[in-house]
Amino acid sequence: MTLEAGPETVTTRDAQSTVGTVGTVEAPRRGRWIDVWDPEDATFWAGKGRAIARRNLWPSIFAEFLGFSVWQLWSIVVVSMPKAGFGYDTNQLFWLVALPSLVGATLRLPYTFAVPRFGGRNWTIFSALLLLIPTAGISYFMTRPDTPFWLMALVAATAGVGGGNFASSMTNISFFYPEKEKGFALGINAAGGNLGVAVVQLVVPIVIVAGAGLSLNRAGLMWLPLIVLAAFWAWKVMANLSVANSSFRTSIAAAKRPHTWVISFLYIGTFGSFIGFGAAFPLLIKTTFPDITPAHFAFLGALVGSVARPFGGKLSDRVGGAWITVCSFVVMGLGILAAIVSLKSGSFAAFLISFLVLFVASGAANGSTYRMIPAVFRLTTPDDPGRARREAAACIGIASAVGAYGGFLVPRGFAMSTSHFGSLIPALYVFCGFYVLCLAVTYFCYLRKGGPLSQERV
Repeated sequence: MTLEAGPETVTTRDAQSTVGTVGTVEAPRRGRWIDVWDPEDATFWAGKGRAIARRNLWPSIFAEFLGFSVWQLWSIVVVSMPKAGFGYDTNQLFWLVALPSLVGATLRLPYTFAVPRFGGRNWTIFSALLLLIPTAGISYFMTRPDTPFWLMALVAATAGVGGGNFASSMTNISFFYPEKEKGFALGINAAGGNLGVAVVQLVVPIVIVAGAGLSLNRAGLMWLPLIVLAAFWAWKVMANLSVANSSFRTSIAAAKRPHTWVISFLYIGTFGSFIGFGAAFPLLIKTTFPDITPAHFAFLGALVGSVARPFGGKLSDRVGGAWITVCSFVVMGLGILAAIVSLKSGSFAAFLISFLVLFVASGAANGSTYRMIPAVFRLTTPDDPGRARREAAACIGIASAVGAYGGFLVPRGFAMSTSHFGSLIPALYVFCGFYVLCLAVTYFCYLRKGGPLSQERV
């Protein structure tokens, strides 16, 4: 079967047939897989690869944006729950914030496997439609203040499906781009998703109070048509790549690499901080500065962190991800110390600025740490570029899963610090110490003089 439609051609096969049928098409068509894909070939990339990669990037960003929005819905909803008649205490509210991150982190590994198993386009459609479950749950249960905590916690946990989207989206996009553009492409893809945290914290408070009274169920209803739109867009323009063939065996091979776990550890400090602080920030403002309205400021942290992420990837393409990661940990440590000083002085302005610095540094470090992954695997597997790319993609899934547990640990750390010490300061000291450790690990593994990769731009 041959399909012709213009100057740009790619080799495809019919997804419904068992034998590949070669044809030519202008762009990825629904139900088709791209069988031949070599972004490292400059002629291929300039002629048609770049355009097709971008066609897949934008729907992926939109679906991931919605995934993050749904994943972090509870971070802003819990702030208004006491006013809506829900009688949960502060510790229970922190649990509702933390549970979606715990589930989302756990789902990221199977979501990574889903791309090679089902295809990036197919999985984007399915994972987008899954977001209807947590949004419908919020729409229903936010009208029932007598809901027992265990049931509300279960509803909150379903929002974790939005967190899984990141791993599958990043894995899929990593196969579309050449090494020299991977840092920026992954940074843009991730930043689009990360922006969902800022948007949900900005828009939801406006929507739930539009008109008279407080309607928390709108926090779920508002996303339903957008979710359907994301699934339709992915169905219409995205493609599945046959070369995206990272398997469970490949992931096992990647898991045996020490660098996989080093980078995963660093990602707890970078992305774990971003998503953890993003989830906890509205409730931190509400509980620490009761006279301040969280909706006026909470979204700023996730916003600046999201914008910083692609710039972290871009700088890493130029000077190396390890250097940007080290510098980011230094800034994050200083931001933590400034936050401690602001809490002791009772200054909200200083507290806000300190956390904005933390968000910017963690956002940039998200991009730089991800940029390190393909570079490390390429340099440690020089004789087999194909294997390096597959294991790097598997590492992305593993690191994104491990790092996302920070979204659970940070809110629970704040809850425990408040419960046992009546202050956030002990938790902040622990986080600062952790950043010092992350800095030391990055320097020792990738930058120290005489190290195995010190002469390379990791």
